[in-house]
Amino acid sequence: MVTRRDLGSWLEGPDTSHISKYPGERLGLPETGPGSLGRAGRRILAICIDWGLCLLISNAFFGGNSWATLAVFFAEQAILIGTLGYSVGHRVSNIHVIKLDGTRAGIPAALVRAALLCLVIPAVIVDADHRGLHDKAMKTILVRR
Repeated sequence: MVTRRDLGSWLEGPDTSHISKYPGERLGLPETGPGSLGRAGRRILAICIDWGLCLLISNAFFGGNSWATLAVFFAEQAILIGTLGYSVGHRVSNIHVIKLDGTRAGIPAALVRAALLCLVIPAVIVDADHRGLHDKAMKTILVRR
């Protein structure tokens, strides 16, 4: 039998005590400022800049071949993120890639991350902390500098 207590909990709504107040809180990141999560606007700007540069390189050296553009994009992402922690677009957007423990991503993680990014789908499926599957797979995150 349904009691008044059952209805009261239903009327109060679901338990939201485990839900984060802002993206990145569960990962221990600050809400704003340096070290906070790189939000969608910065990420989109970064990828547009990176793709535009790769298109320019592809047009100059490979006649605009779409596979060459993708290969240049892969190389840029893997090499720059693996060594510096950021791509050209990330640098302009003031974000960089780190592992969840705060260290650099490194070459192996950057190679796999870049490959998954080139597949597009893993990058557009995101969690509550705005991390794409490519970041979750490599235990990386984009944060503000």
